[in-house]
Amino acid sequence: MVSNLLAADVEAALEAAFAGGDDELLVVDPSAETIVSLVETAVGRDDLPELSMLADERTLKDVLDDFVVASRTADLVADGALDLRVLDGEVDNALFVSPSRVVALVTAGAGVAALSTDDPEFVGEVYETHRGAFDEAEPYALRTPAISRVRETMETEIGEEARADFDAVLDAVEADRERGVDIDEVTASLLVAAKNDVLLYDISKWGEDVGIASKATFSRTKTRLEDLGIIDTEKVPIDVGRPRLRLKLGDDRLRDIDAAELAAEAAEMMAATPA
Repeated sequence: MVSNLLAADVEAALEAAFAGGDDELLVVDPSAETIVSLVETAVGRDDLPELSMLADERTLKDVLDDFVVASRTADLVADGALDLRVLDGEVDNALFVSPSRVVALVTAGAGVAALSTDDPEFVGEVYETHRGAFDEAEPYALRTPAISRVRETMETEIGEEARADFDAVLDAVEADRERGVDIDEVTASLLVAAKNDVLLYDISKWGEDVGIASKATFSRTKTRLEDLGIIDTEKVPIDVGRPRLRLKLGDDRLRDIDAAELAAEAAEMMAATPA
């Protein structure tokens, strides 16, 4: 078997693995970084093979705790572009296996290298072994809703401007996480609702229906944000029953700024006050 050094980072290794022209690619025991890179590479592309991922359950849980990554992953699963299953046991190196090629990711400190072979006998043996393990593995239960469904239902039920603001908040969180913009999907939804004067009932019902969180979680998060002065509420009378609450931005610093700046300011205010 002859191995060739293909690449020195995860993104380039993924491109090398995709280059085989096969209809299927089996990903075995990827690291957290590899899973994120794989999802980012796969989203928005229709020229990739069908992806089957056999991954460590703890690693999957850690990676998919991030709403942005998890909701994009859910999109791929919903589209039939990705099948997630739980790895039972250990593998020496992360592998990308197709019927015609095996690519192994080898880490050394902070570096990553990709080694590839297309030796038919070896590739066939590796593919059969891991394909069999994948077929026998338990599916991974991904509970995060697909981001496309989140966007579609928010635009329909809450409003087009709210959906655009929600996208901007998520983009800001993803781009600026290292600088401290780290807010969860419930907080993001409530900030967007407050920016657009949406009823708490409407945003929490939408959030529960789409699968983001329960109404109780929305209510608890609203209370915390209200205690911090980030959002405020006003009562809106209804014909029958108790008045409903309209969400408003509660601090002057948060008014008249765009959604990305809103996310950064709110994150700063939350970080300044212990939970």
